Amino acid sequence: MLRLSKKADYALIAVTHLTAKSGSSSAREIAELFDIPVELMAKVLQRLTRRGLLTSQQGTRGGYQLARAASGMSIADVIQAIDGPVAVTACSAHADRCGQFAKCNVRDPLWKIREIIVSALKATTVSELAKDVILPEVAAPPARMFVQASRS
Repeated sequence: MLRLSKKADYALIAVTHLTAKSGSSSAREIAELFDIPVELMAKVLQRLTRRGLLTSQQGTRGGYQLARAASGMSIADVIQAIDGPVAVTACSAHADRCGQFAKCNVRDPLWKIREIIVSALKATTVSELAKDVILPEVAAPPARMFVQASRS
């Protein structure tokens, strides 16, 4: 079965969140909103930053935001930044990975299917993915009760 890695899922969640929300968000904020381990979200956001899809700013008002408009960023950009090129077979990139390469009768049709999948991912932008997104509510900290000491 074809499916994205967890890191690619988390990357799409993060960029969709950053598209729907104005301003920047920290790794901790995104991780807590979507119940994702903070360390893993931080690694995903760092990789997206290294690949030029996000910018980061340190400090109390720091965080991550999109490096370019969501309408100019495809789902393929996000997935490939995390997982590398999309492949449907082990021989997609290198002939030496498969002993059947020279005799394979399904390689070319599968490569065509891969191209269709990649084209669909490239044609879908992050802004389209975020179009109908409703941001989750940030849980408010529990109310504290203050008891005033009576003066005797």
